[in-house]
Amino acid sequence: MTFQQLGNPMKFIHLQACVFVLFFCTIVSLSSAQAQTQGHSAYEGKRQQAMQLFEQGKRFEALPLLEELVQKNPKDDELLVALAASLVRHAATLTDQQAAAKERFRAKNLVQKALDFGNNSPLAQNLRQLLGAMPLNGAMQFSENPSVEQAMLAGEAAFSRRDFAEAIKSYAKALELEPKNYAAALFIGNTYHKQGDYVKAAEWYQHAIQLDPNVETAYRYYAEMLVKEGDMSKARTFFIHAAVAEPYNRMVWRDLIAWASINRTELNFKYAGLLSDPKVPKKNESLFDVKLFPQRPKDLSDAWQAYHVVRIVWKEGGKFTQHFPHEAGYRHSLAEEIEALTAEINALEKLEGDVETAEMVTENPSLLLLLNLHQAGVLEPYVLFRLADEDIGKDYPNYRSRNRGKLEQYLDKFVVPPAPSRTTEMLTAPAQQ
Repeated sequence: MTFQQLGNPMKFIHLQACVFVLFFCTIVSLSSAQAQTQGHSAYEGKRQQAMQLFEQGKRFEALPLLEELVQKNPKDDELLVALAASLVRHAATLTDQQAAAKERFRAKNLVQKALDFGNNSPLAQNLRQLLGAMPLNGAMQFSENPSVEQAMLAGEAAFSRRDFAEAIKSYAKALELEPKNYAAALFIGNTYHKQGDYVKAAEWYQHAIQLDPNVETAYRYYAEMLVKEGDMSKARTFFIHAAVAEPYNRMVWRDLIAWASINRTELNFKYAGLLSDPKVPKKNESLFDVKLFPQRPKDLSDAWQAYHVVRIVWKEGGKFTQHFPHEAGYRHSLAEEIEALTAEINALEKLEGDVETAEMVTENPSLLLLLNLHQAGVLEPYVLFRLADEDIGKDYPNYRSRNRGKLEQYLDKFVVPPAPSRTTEMLTAPAQQ
């Protein structure tokens, strides 16, 4: 499916917290081939120094070196991404919001250049997503309350200076003034995370989750912290929570794929059901064949037809209007897709009991998966995660409010493979910020 960002309230609210190196994703390699092919040893040494500072989270120290290096080699895509991320960090320290916006727009252009040069790293992809969500004026707003906004901006500036105690003090002041401010709670947790105080970080991530369980960020930050601690099983749980909170946010899936890679496994997002009309003959296949029992079908076209008949009735027979009388026009809905798939499943179960067609069903992994999803009671989550287009996605918030457990069950049993509870391979890269 194509994952889309559907009204995510956090997609730009904490830009500088989101864009830095994911500690379990290798964004840059200090022994990269590009560095080795630079003919000038001084350039190589300076590049290595800049990237070391960047990976250590020392963005301000890295910034002048990155500026100089990009001037000399504007086609080094890794340097372009590192410079963009460092500019975003620097923008948070500027009191002149127009100047800060200018730096963010410059960062956006640098990321696009890096992508054009072929850099598809998770950091570059996350930067593009977050910077692409900027308001037209490039400004950030944390609250409509001026006092809260001032406290949050002060906290961001302090955090960017690595003055973590002052950052926590400012975020706490904002939260005192506005107790339901998700960003303030999240940032306190993230600051403790950066300091290495994982116990307090976990408490504040949980607080942010309680404020808004339908925002993915706190789940994901918590999961990444757990990965750093080596608790892959618990991290898996929180990544699943993040996916349920915002299933159409690409950052969630990039991080979940990275988690799977660390554990030497893959996510299982296989398609379930018939992909094409069984009646259409394949190449070099005869149009006619002698059936052992002429009165019985020798293909699975009954299932294909059952699915599409339902779709036609919903679209052209007025059934959508009956179910959604307040919507202006037809759209592909979760209810329609479930009814169509259920009709296909009923047909497949009959075909499975027929000697002529039983093996066509039982030896087809895609069809068996569809039947298993139905038996497990997670057909709706499968549709919402795997088949959702923009129209079906509109049904997700209401379904999630009533069926969070089913959504998590589907991901747990069918998509995200298990992981060891802890790993001895501790990751040493910096925390989220």
